[in-house]
Amino acid sequence: MNGRIEDRRSSSNLRYYPAQLGRPSVTRSVLVMAGLALLAFSFPASAHEKWFYDASLYPTRWDALLRPAALLAIGVAVSLTGLAWILWRGRDGRDLIPGPEALGAEEAGRVRFYALVPLILGVHLALSLIVLGVKGTLFSPNNAMTGGSLHWVGLAEIGLSLCFLYGGLTRVAGIGLGLVWLFGVPLVGIEAMMENLHYLGFAGFFFLAGRGPYAVDRLLFPRLAPSPRLSRLALPTLRVGVGLSLAAVAFTEKLANPDLARAFLREYPLNFTSAIGFPLSDDTFILCAGATELLIGLFLVFGIFPRAIIATAWFFINITLTVFLWTELLGHLPLYGAMGVLLVWTPKEEDQRLWARGVLGSSS
Repeated sequence: MNGRIEDRRSSSNLRYYPAQLGRPSVTRSVLVMAGLALLAFSFPASAHEKWFYDASLYPTRWDALLRPAALLAIGVAVSLTGLAWILWRGRDGRDLIPGPEALGAEEAGRVRFYALVPLILGVHLALSLIVLGVKGTLFSPNNAMTGGSLHWVGLAEIGLSLCFLYGGLTRVAGIGLGLVWLFGVPLVGIEAMMENLHYLGFAGFFFLAGRGPYAVDRLLFPRLAPSPRLSRLALPTLRVGVGLSLAAVAFTEKLANPDLARAFLREYPLNFTSAIGFPLSDDTFILCAGATELLIGLFLVFGIFPRAIIATAWFFINITLTVFLWTELLGHLPLYGAMGVLLVWTPKEEDQRLWARGVLGSSS
């Protein structure tokens, strides 16, 4: 097909991937989880279509959101988010998946883990930026640079990646990463940058938290360390950035761009529903996938059952790795790091205190 991007596997090599599927009553919990499961079985179609298919043939049509089917999909995602938020509040913010303390983790071990978090995230982000910079693409494989911008963007991404990797001038690099995101708007458009809002989340994280104790900054530039008050904002900023990025992609690659999603499924037949005896048309499958991605993004933005939703998203994001190989792995690498950290951290006071102790050596 002429829209297909080169050097990707042909559809003949694809395989179908069937998904596996307090105070409030158990019934409400079951209803919420059933709703999540009903949407989540379509999430294998969440591979970034624009990374593997020429989206210029199918520009986003925002008027497509006014279709009754699209409005229904958005309504279902928003309604489930609201219902889950009520349940979340009723459980006093207790997740459906227990945290590490339930498995015997002590305060000292959790503090040491939080001390490692900026290093873990720095490595994940840096590796992705290095590859993107060498290839001359801005934040994702479909944003190829040309002319002079190719060299300047590549230089910026590689230079910033080294700051995050070694932990040198990390907070300054966080500001730089945010500026690169802003400069990307006139280079590739606001839509492409909205799809990469997680990089803005990472920029905010490193500005607010620095690179922690295992960094050049701690040895040579200790005065650049952030205050405990700022460091407490770092992980919420990252979580919101990741959530907004997923929500944006739900619109630009599915709900507001059904033509692109259909063309993508023709080239890569990931609609596996017939194989599990519950066949859906491609149009219905696309709506379910878009609603699921929007739902997961909203859950992350508002911090609702973060462990449960991240565990669900992690499984389905990884399920197509054997289809899209290194491009998908490297493109999602920053997300893997963020999701791993958010499986452990919570915004509760105890975790915030341990986070500050770990990343700053502070008792605040």
